[in-house]
Amino acid sequence: MRWISQDRKLNHYRLYPQTSVLRDFFRVNMEDGNHSDTSNTTVSENINSVKQISSAEEALSHKEKSSKTDINCEICGKSFMNSSKLKKHKRLHSREKQFQCEICGKSLNQKSHLVVHVRSHTGERPYHCEICGKRFVDNSTLKTHKQTHTREKSFDCEICGKSYTRNARLVIHKRCHSGERPFRCGTCGKTFVDNGYLTNHERIHSGEKPFRCEICGKSFNQNSKLVSHIRIHTGEKPYRCETCGKSFINNTYLTCHKRFHTGEKLFRCATCGKCFDNNAKLVVHVRSHTGEKPFLCETCGKSFVKNSHLVVHKRVHTGEKPFRCEICGKPFPVHFNLVAHKRTHTGERPYNCDVCGKSYFNKSHLVGHKRVHTGEKPFFCDTCGKSFFSGSNLKRHKMLHSGKKTFRCEICGKSHVTNSDLKRHIRRHVGDKTFHCEVCGKSFFDNSDLIVHIRSHTGERPYHCDTCEKSFMCRSNLNRHKRTHTGEKPFNNGT
Repeated sequence: MRWISQDRKLNHYRLYPQTSVLRDFFRVNMEDGNHSDTSNTTVSENINSVKQISSAEEALSHKEKSSKTDINCEICGKSFMNSSKLKKHKRLHSREKQFQCEICGKSLNQKSHLVVHVRSHTGERPYHCEICGKRFVDNSTLKTHKQTHTREKSFDCEICGKSYTRNARLVIHKRCHSGERPFRCGTCGKTFVDNGYLTNHERIHSGEKPFRCEICGKSFNQNSKLVSHIRIHTGEKPYRCETCGKSFINNTYLTCHKRFHTGEKLFRCATCGKCFDNNAKLVVHVRSHTGEKPFLCETCGKSFVKNSHLVVHKRVHTGEKPFRCEICGKPFPVHFNLVAHKRTHTGERPYNCDVCGKSYFNKSHLVGHKRVHTGEKPFFCDTCGKSFFSGSNLKRHKMLHSGKKTFRCEICGKSHVTNSDLKRHIRRHVGDKTFHCEVCGKSFFDNSDLIVHIRSHTGERPYHCDTCEKSFMCRSNLNRHKRTHTGEKPFNNGT
């Protein structure tokens, strides 16, 4: 047999200089100038030497692999195969971002992230799904997408059994059990389980909204919010409930919806014990205990517990009413108000009182009505101590103390405490009686007058006297009756 060439041996030696067996092997054979066929004994010795070399190589390889996995992050304890990967990881903690986009100036902590980011400007999506044809900016997003076709979730949580399509998602999930939150905001100190959550949070401080809708111009601080928003324009609702068939614009809404069917409420308030079907509702609820209102109006300084409440409030200053009724053209500042308004056209009253059977256009009216039965008046005036069934009634009452009448009629000059009072007043000038009785056809300026009138047909008398148990169709008649028991004469002219 022919022996291994000297060049190949030298290359092998250069690759594994640490192996003493290999070093001795080359030393002995390189001193021997004859590389021709050897005796059986020499061949046997060489074969044994090669076996020893192979064993030494395996031991060295195992040692190198062991040493690689022992490289741990000093901050969060995560392990890495080599120091370069650890170095990249540490940038997440230090927030170092040395790779800058030449187009928009945004900085990234890894060069690969910069390459992917630039594609958001160029529109390049080089990775495409062979099943549905959808294209993506990077391969990892494509891999995650493909699992939506197979529904494969091979990464299981050992604690709660929940499954994930990616190991990275499982790692983040496990921190919910351990309480570990290694990513800290440098502005407010708030901590997060994932760097992506921290990045989104930091945009609240900076006001950065880099994701812009090309249709309406609205901007967002997260790409996922932009994707969901665009579906409002397109009408796309790709997430469908298998139980009732209802569809949603994103998976988060579908997940929350499914809990209505199961009755599952995983998120519990540590203060009062109340449970919620999603964490966002719990976060808002906790603020009712702490008094925290982190969303501040820059115009008037008023603060709110939810950003959506702030968005709606700002429309008071701007006068914006983006939601318009297709039937009568009336605009509204909030979509919920439009939905409730449309029911006045359709006659739909989906919220029913389980005590008297009375139905309402929206849930808040039903809640206020139920207090008529229970007698609960949770809204108190700080000035006179008077209590009310609803917050709107209390607000209207407080304006009586302030004496402010900011809503002025342009026809006669009379001023009113609330805008609704002004609208009611204007109807009397123009003769607009928009509220019609379906029984007799009689019309009224105000809906409350129609409600009282309908009771003359139904015989309903919901207001009861505590002294003699006599009942009345409206509260004003009850108040007048009570004075017969007390002898009170508030309108005495002194004569």
